[in-house]
Amino acid sequence: KVLSGMGFAQDTWEKNIAVLSGGELTRLRLAKLLLEKPDVLILDEPTAGLDPRGRDEIYQLITELHRQRNITVIIVSHSMEDMANFVDRLIVMNEGKVALDGTPGQVFSHYKELETMGLAAPQITYIMHALKEHGLNVDADATTVEEARDSILAALKASDSPLLKEGGAEK
Repeated sequence: KVLSGMGFAQDTWEKNIAVLSGGELTRLRLAKLLLEKPDVLILDEPTAGLDPRGRDEIYQLITELHRQRNITVIIVSHSMEDMANFVDRLIVMNEGKVALDGTPGQVFSHYKELETMGLAAPQITYIMHALKEHGLNVDADATTVEEARDSILAALKASDSPLLKEGGAEK
């Protein structure tokens, strides 16, 4: 029953484990872990090697597990883009010590400090800071594309930008 709730197709039950896709193997590993009814899951790069769709499916599954079963999930990852989309709290470790701790917005506001540690903020963070530096009153702490979209639209509306008028900007 656990596996059927994990996004497996019915025919997956009959497949040889050697021919499972990366996403199916990841779901299988998660299902195996869940059989032990853990309070905490520690996952090291759980979506390594998956395509973007498979990666998103796995992170959505992990998010559901966290919410529905109240499981604490600790994810070790270098993908700040993924972390911005799927986590409530980030702890950035550097040389064995906590360097930053907070919401994605709080942590990514220190994007220059992250770079000194060999990490990068999500690309949208750089775009939002550049827009702010060029005079558009946007929330530079937006960390997801959705947050950025909303902030950019609000700033354009507030400035009565011709970009929002029918036909777009004047040529």
